[in-house]
Amino acid sequence: MGLTPMMNQYLEIKENYKDCILFFRLGDFYEMFFEDAEVASKELELVLTGRDCGLEKRAPMCGIPYHASNSYIGRLVSKGYKVAICEQVEDPAASKGIVKRDVIKIVTPGTYNDSNFIDESKNNYIMCIYLDENSKKASISTTDISTGEFFNTCFEFRGNLVYDEISKFSPNEIIISSNADSDFIKELMLYTSALITRRCVDYFKIIEEDLLFSHFGEEVRELDDTSGGSAYALLKYVIETQKMALSNINHIEIYDIVDYMIIDANSRRNLELVENIREKTKKGSLLWVLDRAQTSMGSRQLRKWIEQPLISRKEIEKRLEAVEELYNNPFVLEEIREALKEIYDIERIIGKISNKNVNGKDMVSLKISLNKIPKIKETLKACNSSLLSYYFNEIDEMEDIKNLLENSILDDPSITLKEGNIIKDGYSDEVDQLRGAKLHGKEWIAALENQEREFTGIRSLKVGYNKVFGYYIEISKANYSSIPEGRYIRKQTLANAERFITQQLKEMEDKILGAEEKLTTLEYDLFVEIRGAVEEQISRMQKTAKFISELDCLTSFALIALENNYIKPIISEGDVINIKDGRHPVVEKVIPRGEFVSNATNLDNIENQLLIITGPNMAGKSTYMRQVALITLMAQIGSFIPASYAEVSICDKIFTRIGASDDLAGGKSTFMVEMWEVANILKNATKNSLVLLDEVGRGTSTYDGLSIAWSVIEYLCNNQNMRCKTLFATHYHELTRLEEEIKGVKNYSVAVKEVENSILFLRKIVEGGADQSYGIEVAKLAGLPEEVINRAKEILKNLEDNSVYSSKSEIIKDSNTTNQPVKEAAITEEQVAIENSAPKVNKKNIEENVQLDFLSLSKENLIKSIANLDILSITPIEAINKLYELTKQAKDLI
Repeated sequence: MGLTPMMNQYLEIKENYKDCILFFRLGDFYEMFFEDAEVASKELELVLTGRDCGLEKRAPMCGIPYHASNSYIGRLVSKGYKVAICEQVEDPAASKGIVKRDVIKIVTPGTYNDSNFIDESKNNYIMCIYLDENSKKASISTTDISTGEFFNTCFEFRGNLVYDEISKFSPNEIIISSNADSDFIKELMLYTSALITRRCVDYFKIIEEDLLFSHFGEEVRELDDTSGGSAYALLKYVIETQKMALSNINHIEIYDIVDYMIIDANSRRNLELVENIREKTKKGSLLWVLDRAQTSMGSRQLRKWIEQPLISRKEIEKRLEAVEELYNNPFVLEEIREALKEIYDIERIIGKISNKNVNGKDMVSLKISLNKIPKIKETLKACNSSLLSYYFNEIDEMEDIKNLLENSILDDPSITLKEGNIIKDGYSDEVDQLRGAKLHGKEWIAALENQEREFTGIRSLKVGYNKVFGYYIEISKANYSSIPEGRYIRKQTLANAERFITQQLKEMEDKILGAEEKLTTLEYDLFVEIRGAVEEQISRMQKTAKFISELDCLTSFALIALENNYIKPIISEGDVINIKDGRHPVVEKVIPRGEFVSNATNLDNIENQLLIITGPNMAGKSTYMRQVALITLMAQIGSFIPASYAEVSICDKIFTRIGASDDLAGGKSTFMVEMWEVANILKNATKNSLVLLDEVGRGTSTYDGLSIAWSVIEYLCNNQNMRCKTLFATHYHELTRLEEEIKGVKNYSVAVKEVENSILFLRKIVEGGADQSYGIEVAKLAGLPEEVINRAKEILKNLEDNSVYSSKSEIIKDSNTTNQPVKEAAITEEQVAIENSAPKVNKKNIEENVQLDFLSLSKENLIKSIANLDILSITPIEAINKLYELTKQAKDLI
C-alpha cells in the first residue's frame, strides 16, 4: 500500500517545517496528523481521531475550524510551539487533481502579534545572538515586529553581559548561533523561558547586503561582519516566518551597552523594577507605581525607560525639565492627558498595515488617533522646556493621511475585508453605482413580495434567499390551491411548502448578486489601495508615535509627582548621593497614606563610602537599601522622586545582593548563589556604581560568614579602582569596629524600642551600630509558640554565659595586615598576644550577638577548661582524674 496523494503532499510540506506544528487546510478545517496531532490534541484538549492515509494503520489526526484558529494558535504559541499555517493556494474549482497547498506564514512566540494573546503594555521581542569565534565578540539584535523597533549592540563576549541583555528585553524567542557551547546554552535556559532556536554559523554570514540596506539604508554602514551578523540573521528569520519583508522595520538603533545604566539580571529581580518577585506580575513593582500612561505605546515606552536608565546628565535633565513644567502647569497636563486618552496604539496599527493584516476598524482607530494630534500640538505650543518644545516642532499632524481615511473608510466598517461595507459613499463613483444597484434591487425584491401577496391573496407568501438557490417565492402547502396557474416556475419542494421563481425574479437576482459580488471585490481592491497609500507614510507615523509615547511617559511622571508629593532631584556628575526624607516608592503605596517612615541617606566615595547597617530582621534594612537604589534609578530615568530633597550623582551600574535563593537546576546551593552574586559585583563594579549587599556570608558558618563579610568590606574600600558607594546590611555586629579602622566606613542601625518584653520597629535609620539582634523577639512576632520562645531565651542565656567570647575575642585581626580575610583558628597564647595588640572589639556586641552552634560551644568549653588549669598546685591524683575527664570530653567531640 502507498500513501494517498493528499498525505504525500502533507509529508512533503511537513519535511520543510520539522520544528513546527503544521496546520494543514482541508476545506473549512485545519487538520494535524501524526506527531503534530498527538501534541496538539494534548495541548489544546482536542479529540484525537484517525484518518486513512494509505498505510496499514490510520494516521493520528485532530482538527480545528479555520475561522476559530487564532485562539488555538495563541494557546500553542504561548506554550512555546511554532505553528506553520498551510493554506490552499489555488481555487479548488479550477484545479485538476489535488489542490495546491503551501505554508503562507509561520507563527512563533517572538512573531505572534494577536492582541488577544500579547500584553498591549509590553513589547513582544525576538532576539538574535551571534557569537563570533574570531573576534571573540557577541552581537545581539532585538526586534518587535508589531512595533517595528530594531536594536543592535556588540561587545566582548562574556556570559553575564549576554544574560543582562536578555533580562533587559525579556524576549519570547531567541535565535542563537550553533557555535555556542552547551554549558552556555544550559545557563541561558536557566535565565529565560524564551523559545531557543539554534542556527548554523553560516546563517549569520552576510550574503545579501541588499537585505540590510533595503530596510535600514545608510545606517547599516556602522555595522561590521560581527555586529551586522545578528541583524542580518534576525531580518532573514523574520522574512522566513512572515513570508514577506515588513516595511515597519526601517530604522536600526545601534547602541553600546555602556550607553545606559547597567543593571544585571539579579539586581533587576531584587529591585522589582517591572514585576514583583513572588507572582511575577506588574503589581508591586516600580513600573506599577509609575505607569499612569494613557496609551499602550506610553506604557511600553515607560517600561523601556525603567529597563534602561540614562547616564547622560544632559538627557536626564531634559526629561526632568519637561516633567517640572507639566508639574507646575496642571491645566496643560490635564489637557494633554485628555487628548492622549483617545489615541489608540498607532505603533501596532502600523505593524498590521506592514503585515497586510489591518482591517477597516483599525483604520478608523488610526483616523481617530490622528484627529487628536492637533489638540496635543496646540497645547504644547505654550510650553518652554526644550523637550516639550522639540515635540511641538517635530510632531507631524499628518493631515493628508487623516483626510484620506476620513474620506474613504466608513465609520463602522465590517471587520472582515471580503464582506464589503468598508468604503464611504462619495469616495468612488463605481462603488456608489454598484451600491445603488444593490440597494434598489433589494427594494424591488421587497416590493415584489407585497405585489405577489396582493395578486394571489396569500398573506403568508414570502420572498427568501439562500446561497444554493438564490432568490425564491415560498408558499405553504395550505395555500397550494390559491397558486395562480402558470404564474410561477417550481424550484424546490419542501415538507410543508413549495418554492418558486419567476423569469423577472431570476433576472433581478442576477443584477443584485452581480452588483454585490462586484461591489465586494471593488471595495476590497480600494481598501488595499488605501492601505498601500498609508503604508508609504509609515516612517512619518512611527516618528510621531514615538514622540507621543514619550510625552505620555512624561505626563505620567508629572501626575505621579503631584499625587505622591515627589520632588525634582538635582543631578550631579560628582560622587554624592544625598537624600533627605527618602521613601520607598512602592512600599508607601501599599500601606496607609502617611505611615511610611522616611529616611535620609548620605553616600560618597570618600568619607561615607560604605554604610554598615545593623538591626533586627523585619526592621526595614532591606526596604531602606532598595529605596536608595530605586530613588537613584528614578532620578536617572527623568522622574521626580519620593523625598524632600535629593542630590543624585549619576551611577553607571547598580548591583544588589539581597535575599536568599538557591538554584537547584543549576546545581548551586543558596550559599553558592550568594557567593556567585558577590563575585560578579566585585569583578564589575566601578567607582561610579551603587552596590547593595544584604547579609553577605549568612549562608555558611558564623566564622566563615564573618570572615567573608569582613574581607569583602576591605576589598570594596581599599581597592582604589573601585571604592563604589555601598550599603552593607549585616547581623555580624563585629563588623561595626571597621568604622574606626577603614576610611569611608560608617555605622548605621535601625532604631528599635523595647516595650514590655517586646520590641517596636521604629523604621528609622540612625547613626551608630546596633547592640542587639532581637532575633527571638522577631520570632515571637512571627507567631512561634511561647514554649519555643521561652526555651530559646534559656539557650541564648547559656550560650552567652559560657561563651569563650566573655574572655577571649575570636576575631583575630592584625591591624597591619589589611585586605586579608579573617580566619577561624584555635586560640593560642601567641594569638592572644596578637589580639591584645589589635584594636579592641566591643565585647558587649560580641557576647550578645554572635550565635554559636552547640558543637562549637562544647569545643570552646573544653579549651576553657584546659586554659583554666592550675598545673602548679594540682596533685598527681587530681591531674590523672582531670586528664581522664578531658580525654573523654575530647573523644565525644570527634
